[in-house]
Amino acid sequence: MDNSNPKSYLGLIIVLGSVWGLFEAGLGMGLRSCAAFVSGSIMTGVALFFLTAGWVVSRKASGVLLMVIIASVFKMFDALLLSLPIKHGAIGNPIFAFFMEAAALILLVSIVRDKLVRKSAGQALLGGVAATLAVNLFPLVKYATGIPACVAAGTGYPLSLYYIYVAVLVSCATVPLGFLAGASIESFAARLRQSRAQGSLELILSPAAFILCLVIVAVLRLA
Repeated sequence: MDNSNPKSYLGLIIVLGSVWGLFEAGLGMGLRSCAAFVSGSIMTGVALFFLTAGWVVSRKASGVLLMVIIASVFKMFDALLLSLPIKHGAIGNPIFAFFMEAAALILLVSIVRDKLVRKSAGQALLGGVAATLAVNLFPLVKYATGIPACVAAGTGYPLSLYYIYVAVLVSCATVPLGFLAGASIESFAARLRQSRAQGSLELILSPAAFILCLVIVAVLRLA
């Protein structure tokens, strides 16, 4: 794909990563150990939405990885609020999933042709393949955190693979939406650059968004 990137994307990536971290905390509100039923599969689609938007905005693997780091900070903040160790299944395993989702997306966008993802059908295909790859990599989590992937009730089959079809279907919808959101954000940033307001986004809006999202997570957890 085209690897050209906007003049400055750091502030936008911080905002996207912060909102993603907030979504992860909200969607996982009731979790203390394993994902419940299809929740993990839905979260895969949500993650790929934000990661795709981040890719469109930055056109760099470093931008996508920065989003993963920011979302991981939110998970670790969640661990602090819940008095859980970082390597707890509700914390360490989702962080591992973030990295696998990012790795899957970065790999695919680096090898597919730009023409393929100019249309919604190609973007949906990219989302389905990315989800498939990420979900199949997730069972390796036991080697990273020492905590095996959750299994479907009554089986020894990893929950992520058991509901892989949900992750694929959701991602087929969220990745095209991520491309659309990223393009809209990129267009907004371009207008700011023309008005010479880009600096304000990085200096004021991005740290404000990061802090605000952390505060919302704290309020949700401690309420």
